[in-house]
Amino acid sequence: MTVKIVPANLAEVLIIEPQVFGDERGSFYESYNERAFAAATGIDVRFVQDNHSRSARNVLRGLHYQIRQPQGKLVRVTAGEIYDVAVDLRRGSRTFGKWTATVMSSGSPRLCWIPPGFAHGFVVLSEQAEVQYKTTDYWAPQHERCIIWNDRDLGIPWPIKGDPIVSERDRAGLPLARAEVFP
Repeated sequence: MTVKIVPANLAEVLIIEPQVFGDERGSFYESYNERAFAAATGIDVRFVQDNHSRSARNVLRGLHYQIRQPQGKLVRVTAGEIYDVAVDLRRGSRTFGKWTATVMSSGSPRLCWIPPGFAHGFVVLSEQAEVQYKTTDYWAPQHERCIIWNDRDLGIPWPIKGDPIVSERDRAGLPLARAEVFP
């Protein structure tokens, strides 16, 4: 697996562009290879869970994180297009409270590495999108937290018209100023 690493505007969040092999039959790429990921990023992680979500246009999921058992996430889009966001929630970090975003789509096989200690969310830009992500720790609902998607202090410019479609849990998210964060 040959990959190109593109740092996001938060250095620890990485955009990973795998090499795609194409011919008259179509295309092929390795979406994940443990050795190649470690060699390219310098990050040695073990993924323990794969998640898959399907959402309609304007569905916004997030900004989610687990305060204990924090999850690193390797995110990819297998259908459609999303605006993917990561927010640094590590109080001791020089980028605490900063966010980065990237557009991801099934037409471009890029992946996004979001380290533990970051909140994650996305909004669907296409009619429908399927998002798959690997996590470095198991889902622990008792430790799950949510930053409200429209926190004025974060000022994330979600590229949608009108209000997004959000779950009750996401609607009840807290602003960063009142949220439980990492030391």
